[in-house]
Amino acid sequence: MDNKATAIATEATGRPKEIMEEYLKLLDAHVQDIKNGVADEVLEVREFAQMMFISPKHLSNTIHEVTGMSSCALYEQRLVKISKELILETDDSIASIARHLMYDPSNFSKFFKRFVGVTPKQYRDTHRA
Repeated sequence: MDNKATAIATEATGRPKEIMEEYLKLLDAHVQDIKNGVADEVLEVREFAQMMFISPKHLSNTIHEVTGMSSCALYEQRLVKISKELILETDDSIASIARHLMYDPSNFSKFFKRFVGVTPKQYRDTHRA
């Protein structure tokens, strides 16, 4: 769990806290599976809600109520984090990393740049220099 989400989950109480903690636990496990190459697909919020036996709307509303962020934003944060790790920890091509993360390479570069402000290649070049 990232620090902000951990702090927010700690402050929450009752059922919203339980929902938040369960979502983050499932999300973190899934993102780790993606990073490790064992996930067959990228799950959607509705699939996490299904696993939690709640509606996608209830999951999204609860996550937003507790964190002020959307469930998708939390998901994207984690994908950016593992993207950065793979870019810096491997010598794999950016296209290969994109496919590993189940992205089309051109969409991956757009996704990464939107969150990080530079392309994956620029990020690698800057942090490895």
